[in-house]
Amino acid sequence: MKEATENVSLDSDSWSQVACEGLLARDTIFCSEEDNSLYFTYSGKSNVLEVKELNYQVNTASQIPWYEKLAQMKMPWTWRSDPHSRVSIIQNLNLKVQSGQMLAIIGSTAGGRTSLLDVITCRDHGGKITSGQIMINNKPSTPQLVKKCIAHVRQDDRLLPHLTVRETLLFVAKLRLPKFFSDSQRQKRVEDVIAELRLRQCANTRVGNEHVRGISGGERRRVSIGVQLLWNPGIIILDEPTSGLDSFTAHNLVITLSRLAKGNRLVLLSLHQPRSDIFQLFDLVLLMTSGLTVYSGTARDMVQYFTELGHPCPRYSNPADFYVDLTSIDKQTAEKEKESRKRANTLANLFLEKVRDSDDFLWKVTESDNVETTFSKPRSHLNSEEAINMPHHSSDQLPGVFKQFTILLRRQVSNDFRDASTLLIHGFEALLMSILIGFLYYGHDKNRLSIRDMTALLYMIGALIPFTVILDVIAKCHSERAMLYNDLEDGMYSVSPYYFAKILGELPEHCAFVIIYGIPIYWLANLNPEPERFLLNFLSVWLAVYSARTMALWVAALLPTLQLSAFLGNVLFTSFYLSGGFVISLENLWTVPLWVSKISFLRWNFQSTMQIQFADITYEMTLGNATFQIPGKLVISALDLDSHPLYVSYLVLAANVCSFLLLYYLSLRFIKQKSRQDC
Repeated sequence: MKEATENVSLDSDSWSQVACEGLLARDTIFCSEEDNSLYFTYSGKSNVLEVKELNYQVNTASQIPWYEKLAQMKMPWTWRSDPHSRVSIIQNLNLKVQSGQMLAIIGSTAGGRTSLLDVITCRDHGGKITSGQIMINNKPSTPQLVKKCIAHVRQDDRLLPHLTVRETLLFVAKLRLPKFFSDSQRQKRVEDVIAELRLRQCANTRVGNEHVRGISGGERRRVSIGVQLLWNPGIIILDEPTSGLDSFTAHNLVITLSRLAKGNRLVLLSLHQPRSDIFQLFDLVLLMTSGLTVYSGTARDMVQYFTELGHPCPRYSNPADFYVDLTSIDKQTAEKEKESRKRANTLANLFLEKVRDSDDFLWKVTESDNVETTFSKPRSHLNSEEAINMPHHSSDQLPGVFKQFTILLRRQVSNDFRDASTLLIHGFEALLMSILIGFLYYGHDKNRLSIRDMTALLYMIGALIPFTVILDVIAKCHSERAMLYNDLEDGMYSVSPYYFAKILGELPEHCAFVIIYGIPIYWLANLNPEPERFLLNFLSVWLAVYSARTMALWVAALLPTLQLSAFLGNVLFTSFYLSGGFVISLENLWTVPLWVSKISFLRWNFQSTMQIQFADITYEMTLGNATFQIPGKLVISALDLDSHPLYVSYLVLAANVCSFLLLYYLSLRFIKQKSRQDC
């Protein structure tokens, strides 16, 4: 290790010591020439985040989804919010943090940590700020301002599992970096982020998820940070970044965040109870309980503050554990809850008294112990042209809609076609169903299938496979929904390019699926061998299956959970199936199912295939000693499937596809794609 700045002596009892790969002091920077690690400095102007007298309430009744209210037998006119259901989540919160500082928000469960991050990032869905304000660089916080300078790393990693780390970052760089960046600059930016976040050893490994083997949890969390770091934010906010990680990985992750903070960035993160060596890395600590501020100040002075109040931290104990326990609300019994709440309120009131005259709302021992706001400029191995600290960009400099579309299309195709196991399963499923049905009707080369058998076969071809397609598409869309919501909320791209990339990117898979399904079954069942009849039959099946796919896309974007989407998809498909003209003839349908049949893609596929296969053929039927010639057109007429010419069926199927595609787009555009799968 090569020392890049002057050494300082370390106090073994100071909680401000920072370990960084070689364990360095808080004011010391080390750069490794072996791995060319960079001290990742933000080159833009310094940022200041202020929270003044913030009071935030959440309406608990509004947090209950509408479908759960229906399950509770509550009618829509009774859904009005109960005025007593509003709960104060944050009370009289004051906070000030500047670039170069890392602030950790700690506290017990339901203490208001995540709510505070949501309010700061303008993602306070279902809540209301009753008083106070949030200022960013002396300007009131707005969603537009937040998108320009704040990167929000959420608790769950939402990444495409089949892309490698380098590919994931490169696609984001193409979407988030200004359009005047060259490809070499984008690649350089990605490589620098990989180096800074220590991801070189896994750069060419798939990201993976709980179902796909890939990189480790700590590496995946660092990739999520890298996704946000690429666009050069001045403020980084992280919600429970160490959740689900082992202690060693969590410690290394916070070391990385500490390096980022020392590079003139403002880092704000929420944690539950960090271990002692992680606590040492923090510059500032905000201790909250039930929305109240119990302590806000430097991490190294926290023990002294509570010691002066008569709550010294026992020797060899972790201050974070001890003081979080001290301020937690014990709800085991009513007496314990009352006692612990009284203690927490007393500590919160004492803190407010001590910082009443402070301009930064931080408790300090003496004036000489103020938190430093200036930092020496770190050294870099890069020249100004190659430096990772490229100028901050505005939204009008981002790639255009067409460029976003091409990038998203490549990303969609790259991710989907690497999922070999899923593709093979879907292909095998289509082939197996085709062979099973085909062999059921096999062996009629000389004797044509009976009218009943032919009718059942044609309806079965168009009705069986769409149902499996619906379930597969709905499941896939909901697995991607959370990532889509986060990307749209971050402004990484707009709905239109994603929509067209999704549609066109999945088109090859759909075509291959229908080919594998439609060709074997046609020839095994010895249907009309004329090329024209075969192509018309195949086109009809293709449109019917694609109608089912687009309907699945719509219901997946329309409803917030997989169960609800699958339920609606099943209801629609069953309605179309029953009114398709095979289970009961169209002329015997009463008004409601008759209108359903008019939009049923199964009915119009059945009608077109019947007209294709039964036209220009004659069946012989023997009753006793008499033989009757029955034209195929008479069969079509008897089932009331000759009310429209053949081309009308294709027009209606195409209209079905376009209608579902329009509904899918409108759902993406106007319905928040926030997944409630865990609710």
